[in-house]
Amino acid sequence: MSSPARLELRSVSKSFGAVRALSDASLTLAPKEIRGLCGHNGAGKSTLINVVTGLLSPDGGTIRIDGEQVHFGSPREAQSAGIVCVDQELSMVSSLTIAENLSLGSVDRGLFVRRATDRARSRALLERVGLGHHAPEELLGALSLGERQLVEIARALGRGARLLILDEPTATLTDFEIERVFDAVRRVAQEGCSVLFVSHRLGEVLRLCHTVTVMRDGRIAKESPATGLSADQLVEAMLGEQPERVAARAAGDHADVRLRVDRLRVGTRVREFSYDFHAGHIYGIAGQVGAGASEVLRALGGLVPEAAGRVEHDGRALSIHSPGRVKRAGLGFVTNDRKFDGLFLGRSVQENLTATRLGEVSRLGVISATAERDHARRVAEHAGVPVDRLAGAVGVLSGGNQQRTLLGRYTLDPTIRTLLVDEPTRGVDVGGRIAIHRLLAQAANDGMTVIFATSDLQELLELAMTAITMRAGRMVGAYSGELPHQALVADLTHRSGGEPEQVVA
Repeated sequence: MSSPARLELRSVSKSFGAVRALSDASLTLAPKEIRGLCGHNGAGKSTLINVVTGLLSPDGGTIRIDGEQVHFGSPREAQSAGIVCVDQELSMVSSLTIAENLSLGSVDRGLFVRRATDRARSRALLERVGLGHHAPEELLGALSLGERQLVEIARALGRGARLLILDEPTATLTDFEIERVFDAVRRVAQEGCSVLFVSHRLGEVLRLCHTVTVMRDGRIAKESPATGLSADQLVEAMLGEQPERVAARAAGDHADVRLRVDRLRVGTRVREFSYDFHAGHIYGIAGQVGAGASEVLRALGGLVPEAAGRVEHDGRALSIHSPGRVKRAGLGFVTNDRKFDGLFLGRSVQENLTATRLGEVSRLGVISATAERDHARRVAEHAGVPVDRLAGAVGVLSGGNQQRTLLGRYTLDPTIRTLLVDEPTRGVDVGGRIAIHRLLAQAANDGMTVIFATSDLQELLELAMTAITMRAGRMVGAYSGELPHQALVADLTHRSGGEPEQVVA
C-alpha cells in the first residue's frame, strides 16, 4: 500500500475583498519530492504558501498532511505539524552563536536545556546540511551568506520539518554557495523531507526539482516533471504566451566612444579595468558576487572615493570622486538595492519618478503640482509603471514596478547619456524582467550607452550586446555578437585570472 501524499491541496480558494488570490488551487507533493513553484508576482504563490503555513485561512477547499485533513489557525500550529518556511530574508541574529540561532523560534523548546544536549543537537543539524566543519559556538556573523542560508535550513530541520518551503533561497548567493544549498536540499529530501522550492530563477528550478508547478492569476496553470521541460516553456506557462525576446546582437560598426575607462582600480576589488564603451550599445559586465562587476559600476558612478584611474565621457576627463559631478556629466547610476538606497518607499510613485528632476517641475524652489503630475505620468507611461498608481506609495508596488520606477528616472532623462545599472532585475519576476530588458533596449536604441552588472548568466545572454567577464577583480574576457555560452561559463567559474583576453565573435 502506497504512503499518502505529504501535502495535498484540493480546490483551495482565497479572496481579499473582490480580488481572487487563489482559485480552486490543487497540488500534491509526495515524500522525498522536490517541487518547484513558479509564477510572476501576483500569480498566487505567496498566498498559497501563506495558507499552507497557517498565516492565512482559506475560504474553501481542503488541506491534508500525510493523509490527515488539517485546519491551521496559526503558523505555530503549522510548524507543530512539520511545515516550516525559510524566507528569502534571513531571520537570524549575527551576534549570536550558530547554536543559539538554531534554537530560535522552536515551539517545543523548554526553558531549561542542557548545554551538552544542545551542542550535540546543533552538531547533528549542521552535519545534515554540510556544515559539520563549523563549531556550534561560532558566531553566525563569521559565516558567509551562503552558509547562513544553510543554517536557516538546518534550523528548519531542527523544528521537525516534514515539508520544507524555500522561498527564493538563492537570490543573493554565488554559484558556489548555490551548489552547497542544492546539495543540502537534495540530502534532506533523500532523508524523507518534502521540499517546495519557490524561485524566479528558472534554470535553478529545472536543475534542482523533480517536478514543477506554475501558477498564473491565482490558478495552477501547469504541472509537469522537470525532465524535458525548458525555461521557455515555463515562461510561456507563466505569462500565457511566448514572450518576445529582446533582439539585437548585431556587431556592426559602433558609434563613437561614449565612455573610455583606463586602468580603473579600487583596492584589490578592481585591478586595472580598461574598456571603451560606445553609444547606443548594451554592455553586460558579469561575475559572481565579489568578482568586481558591481564595484566597477559603483566606481564609475562616483560612489567609491578610493577609486583611481582615468575616465573620459564624451571626450572630456571625468572626475569619479563625486556622484554629483558624475550625474552632471551625463551618467546615471541605478543601485542593486532599490529598497535601501534607490527609492523613497514611503513616498508616492509620482514623487519617486520626479525626485531627480525637481528643477524641471518647480519654480523659485516651489514644486508645481501640475508639472510634477504631468512629468510623472509621462515617465510612467514610458517605463511601463501603472499610471493609476502614481498617488500611492511606491513601497507597495511589485518588485518589477518598483524597478521600472527607479529606471524611469533616467531612461527618459535627456541629460543622461550613459546609464549604469547594477543587477537590473534582482528580485523581479519573469514578466517584470522582460519589461525591464525591453526598457533598457529602447534606451540603447535611442542612443544611450547602457552598462549593466549581473551575476545572472541567463540575463547576460538575453540582454547584452557585448559581454565582459570578471573574476577576482580582473577582466578576463570580452565577447560581442552571438555570445558563446560555454566560454562565458568558463570565464566566470574556472579561469584563474591573468591577463585580460579580448575575444570578438
